[in-house]
Amino acid sequence: MTAHERPHIVWHEGELTRAARFAALKTNGATLWFTGLSASGKSTIAALLERVLVERGVHCYRLDGDNIRHGLNSDLGFSAADRAENIRRVGEVATMFAESGTLALASFISPYAADRDACRRLHERAGLPFFEIFVDAPLAVCERRDPKGMYSKARAGELQGFTGVDDPYEAPVSPELVLATAECSVEQCVQGCLELLRARGLVT
Repeated sequence: MTAHERPHIVWHEGELTRAARFAALKTNGATLWFTGLSASGKSTIAALLERVLVERGVHCYRLDGDNIRHGLNSDLGFSAADRAENIRRVGEVATMFAESGTLALASFISPYAADRDACRRLHERAGLPFFEIFVDAPLAVCERRDPKGMYSKARAGELQGFTGVDDPYEAPVSPELVLATAECSVEQCVQGCLELLRARGLVT
């Protein structure tokens, strides 16, 4: 049963409009959703972007796939259903961050297009910007990097259902930004993100 089906659970409006909050805090809220294969560079780019934005006085916060599974989503495994729930929860959190005037930087493999589209719809219903950023690196490049040894374990049969090996990755069809990390440096990728934010009027 969802909250919508429970009459005693009622949404409580605050005393502050979004426009008033953003104006008072001199901020803007949105979500940048970094998606790509493991070791494509999502977390590295998001971490540097977070540092650059904060140094410029921009309110932002990074939601990282591994970090979230240490706490909020520690009860979830890696079945298709659990992966969908993992992304659903993060989509809800990112929407709340954006509503607060924060730039949420979400870096998750998020291999299924339907789950990413659901996060986009959450933001659209709330009237908040959502930018899908495809961190595009060929599988062979990701396997060569393999910082956590996950691909090696998957190839050896020690991990089942690993994205890119024995589970699919559905690449974005129309992302707002593509970062080709096999060809561009981390700094160049961060610059691409900043240019996107500037073009959409979210940072100066």
